[in-house]
Amino acid sequence: MENFRKVRTSEEDSPLPFPDLPPDVVEMKVKEGSKIRNLMNFAIAQMELKGSRQIVFSGCGRAVTKTITCVEIMKRKLGGLHQVTKVLYKTLLEVWENQDPLPGGPAQNLTVHKNVPSICILLLDPNQTGYQPP
Repeated sequence: MENFRKVRTSEEDSPLPFPDLPPDVVEMKVKEGSKIRNLMNFAIAQMELKGSRQIVFSGCGRAVTKTITCVEIMKRKLGGLHQVTKVLYKTLLEVWENQDPLPGGPAQNLTVHKNVPSICILLLDPNQTGYQPP
């Protein structure tokens, strides 16, 4: 693998694992390099701007811990929010390119499918119409 370098990484799009969500629900996709401050500023502004207090945080791989941190900050700052958590696996597609191809030969690419853990957390207000406690 020392002769290969990663060209691109992409993840498959999958629907949110929560049925009956309104189409305008805010989804925060947390990435490994996301700044928590930026995520929190946007998420809190969206919760205050909209009448409904629902938001979904999702992250995969190394971003899972950052996703959980964001949710805990939201619950502490806004208070009174309930959470529904779904843990699943996502498939990442990595394309690696050969650095030292054979002379006169075709460029060799290697494609790797990786299953990484993923988490989706729905935060909602229990006083919202339609909410049913467990």
